[in-house]
Amino acid sequence: MTTIQTRSDTIAIPDGELAAHVAIPARGSGPGMLLLHEIYGVNDYVRDGAQRLAELGYVVLAPDLFWRTQPGLELAHDDAGTQAGMAAMSRLDVTAAAGDAVAALDVLRAMPEVTERQAGVIGFCLGGTLAYQVAADGDPQVAVVYYGSGIPGALDAAARITCPTIMHWGGADPFIPREQVDAVAAVAAGHDSIECHVHEGAGHAFDNHRSARFHVPEARAAAWELTAAFLARELPAA
Repeated sequence: MTTIQTRSDTIAIPDGELAAHVAIPARGSGPGMLLLHEIYGVNDYVRDGAQRLAELGYVVLAPDLFWRTQPGLELAHDDAGTQAGMAAMSRLDVTAAAGDAVAALDVLRAMPEVTERQAGVIGFCLGGTLAYQVAADGDPQVAVVYYGSGIPGALDAAARITCPTIMHWGGADPFIPREQVDAVAAVAAGHDSIECHVHEGAGHAFDNHRSARFHVPEARAAAWELTAAFLARELPAA
């Protein structure tokens, strides 16, 4: 029985080289998905996410977005890890990181395992903000955005999004006030390419099953069901 293969790569982008985790689906090829991490770096949760996407049939590339300041940063989902992640975030040039993500999308498209250079982007928390920027300024086939806290302050960028995009938000997110979530939902309601889902009662990072503090199993399952159906519809892997 063929299984999902994983490896660590070093990828070259215009500004330098960075590490990335790669997951290849069992059949050996498929559309690509660029997976953008939270403030904790490319850690166990990200590798689990790559596995989950590869199980759907996607070739996954998860680059180290902290490579400019703290290459290889991999943090636990505890208070110390959260503090360290917030400190790493404070040193991150988000504009440069968004450019790195767009460049990584090009690298993913060129991988021999990726069929017909078709690739999308998915991001969580910090990665959700960056996935939104990739959707606006890159050319992914699809975008999946989970609770990107930088999005409410960049709603003008939505006008540049043309690819099918799905967003997930926690209705009780203490880090993203509900009025900001509602503002994003209002923009999405008037946008032909964006669908927006607010998961009532869920807080921030509800998808993170590795974090006892954040994980909300019901919201995680509901959001993933919607995401899997969206990907099957807009970027089929079979």
